[in-house]
Amino acid sequence: MSSQRKAEAATSENIVTTETSSLSDLWKKEDWLAVWIGFIIIAVGAVAVITGAFDFNAAKFSTWGHGTSFFEQVNAGFFGKLILTVAVLGVLFTVGNHLKGLSVKKYLPAFLGLFLLAVLVRFISAEYTLNRWLEWAFFAILIGILVSNTIGVPAWLKPAIQTEFYIKVGLMIMGFSVLFSNIVNFGLYGLGIAWIVTPIVILFMWWFGTRVLKIDNKSFVITLATATSVCGTSAVIAVGAASKAKKNDLSLTVSISIIFTVLMMVFEPVLIRVTGLGELIGGALIGGTVDSTGAVTVAGTALGETAQTAAVLVKSIQNILIGFIAFAVAVFFATKVENNGESSRKIGVSEIWYRLPKFILGFFAASLIASFIAVPAFGKETVSSINSVLDQYKNWAFVLAFTSIGLETNFREIKEQFQGGKPLTLYVVGQLFNIVLTFAAVYLLLSGKFFPLPNLAL
Repeated sequence: MSSQRKAEAATSENIVTTETSSLSDLWKKEDWLAVWIGFIIIAVGAVAVITGAFDFNAAKFSTWGHGTSFFEQVNAGFFGKLILTVAVLGVLFTVGNHLKGLSVKKYLPAFLGLFLLAVLVRFISAEYTLNRWLEWAFFAILIGILVSNTIGVPAWLKPAIQTEFYIKVGLMIMGFSVLFSNIVNFGLYGLGIAWIVTPIVILFMWWFGTRVLKIDNKSFVITLATATSVCGTSAVIAVGAASKAKKNDLSLTVSISIIFTVLMMVFEPVLIRVTGLGELIGGALIGGTVDSTGAVTVAGTALGETAQTAAVLVKSIQNILIGFIAFAVAVFFATKVENNGESSRKIGVSEIWYRLPKFILGFFAASLIASFIAVPAFGKETVSSINSVLDQYKNWAFVLAFTSIGLETNFREIKEQFQGGKPLTLYVVGQLFNIVLTFAAVYLLLSGKFFPLPNLAL
């Protein structure tokens, strides 16, 4: 066993045997702090929209280029929202890091530096041509990689590089937009496509990666499997936390996912047109196979309005699985993987509770509150308006996270992880299996030959 593998094994051993929960975790541990920060942003955003007493909108970079100048949107209002954004996130994350035990003097200037990089990411990704083909996540990682692999990450910036913290908060906020009513809109069709195919693909990729390719890094295998079958980067972080994936596991998974997401976003609509599958089947196929929600929307739109609606519904229903899968992975890794299958070493309920990503509970809670309290009380339009406000805070948190991933990415280390091309083989084989299985489910449910066609309406 290599020294690296020994170190990882020792780390896993410590995780299984020494960590316990305590009441202070509620205000000291990152998972719980992500929950509280997420709920604070959701609550303030909801109050702002419902009462109309103040504007809580974060800064948004509108598309520029193609006849319009970026400076047309730069005005007092834009700078005011940019200041509000950095103030809200800066205060919340600084307080969170203080509670975690990190020096405010070290974190705050580092956060401001990272936020400036995030502003650069939003600026570049809003350019008309780039915005049409690539998501901001690509540019966030690219800029981070350019810094880390050229001049290197300065020591003063490192305290702010906290990938998991930022994206946990982003996922918490995203939970409020995942309405369970989406299941009703598409009924058993969406459930059949998203909730039956997805677990099968994950199990297949786990078997193929660990048994056929014999990849030792099981955290990477399950993370890549979930990214392929659910929703790319969001699933990467949720399941990465549940399986204790390393930073490089996340970087490699996100890199592979983004590359193939771009390719599928561009070429899948073309192939669907050539084969004459139609908008309904084509849109559902895109929703079930393209990793990123944003890319799903773009690819669906390329086919037409019906395709876009079908794609978004399938992906939305699929996204609800993120929390359930993360919970299952946490239990599986605690009881089987890190336990090395030894029946003599039992993993108790307390250990499973400790390993469970707490922000996933917050994700569920936010979704339930939105679906069964906010919508009945204030109406779907008001909740939609709240989510329009929250969406930008979620995006800023994600930009901070993916820029951090880029800053932590070292090409030499990633090269070592490719293990003779096994990760790429795992993704390609898994995605092909995903496409075939999803197509079979989509054709069975939406061809009109076996079941009546649904009436789609978002």
